[in-house]
Amino acid sequence: MCDDHMDECCCEEEASIPLIGDPAPAFRAVTTKGVVNFPEDYKGKWVILFSHPADFTPVCTTEFMSFARMQDEFGALNCELLGLSIDSHFSHIAWLRTIREKLEWNGMKGMEVKFPVIADLSMDVAYKYGMVQPSASDTQAVRAVFYIDPEAKVRALIYYPLSNGRNFDELKRLLIAMQTSDKYKVATPADWRPGDKVIIPPPPTTDKADERVNGAGTDYECLDWFLCLKKLPE
Repeated sequence: MCDDHMDECCCEEEASIPLIGDPAPAFRAVTTKGVVNFPEDYKGKWVILFSHPADFTPVCTTEFMSFARMQDEFGALNCELLGLSIDSHFSHIAWLRTIREKLEWNGMKGMEVKFPVIADLSMDVAYKYGMVQPSASDTQAVRAVFYIDPEAKVRALIYYPLSNGRNFDELKRLLIAMQTSDKYKVATPADWRPGDKVIIPPPPTTDKADERVNGAGTDYECLDWFLCLKKLPE
């Protein structure tokens, strides 16, 4: 749904959400760390691009404290964080200073947000990534999370409503799972955690299926011909 004052271009962008496997939409934006050219500035990196509804709001504040606590953990996984809201550059700066200087929550205090936060008053980036959803709000971005791989392809996306904060253990777990799948050409089962067994690709022929169930493999176990698991190297 588009308001009368919105032009046709913006309306089309608002309805568009990049899908898994699509190239991540490119943009140039002002952030709290300077101008960002995406994806050029992130070549060879994973990126978690996420939006939040507004600065100086309670749920968003707890999320940014959590992102700040885990930013080095994501960095160790070759993953950069990039935040966004439809607020001004100066609002971002004031809010992040408040988080660092005044707030304490859940054992976190003095949390410094070192990653860039996009000031998207024009809603240009938010429209490109389908972060503005008028049924929720036409002035705020929902809590969107986009995983973008080193080839600048969208690999996963998660949307949360305005009222509920994200699960940060899951954000990290999913990143590790995708990196594990890429490296070892495997899948991960439900509730997989690093160190758990992974799923090897199903056999392509009936002969290979017979080998699986007859125990021909020495490094995997099969529940049935199509579902076999193995441990990965430490």
